[in-house]
Amino acid sequence: MIRREKNIMRTAFEKEAIIQEHLNTKITTRAIAEKYGTTQSVFNKWLRKYREGGIDALKSKTGKKTGGTKGQGKRASTEIDKLKLELLKKDIEVARLKKGYLVKGAGARKEYVTIFDANMK
Repeated sequence: MIRREKNIMRTAFEKEAIIQEHLNTKITTRAIAEKYGTTQSVFNKWLRKYREGGIDALKSKTGKKTGGTKGQGKRASTEIDKLKLELLKKDIEVARLKKGYLVKGAGARKEYVTIFDANMK
């Protein structure tokens, strides 16, 4: 049995070449998987995806997530999202001022101070 390396990242073109070798030579999926240092189940997934969607289906989705939901501390993905987030923060600050308090500090040391107690100079 050939020892497999952990998490070998292959491009869609490399995966396609391996699949084409399997289809053209009729080598078993197990033999191809061992030859290229992967598991038979992973190779079968590649083969199924290739048959369903071609080379585009073989592209890795790892690390391709963009942005996140606003307000949960994740980075905004575009300039517009960044500006919307900044505007939202300003709206919250205005609402707090209308209610008569400020927020000082962050995290566990966050402190709500009424405007009447704060030094506004």
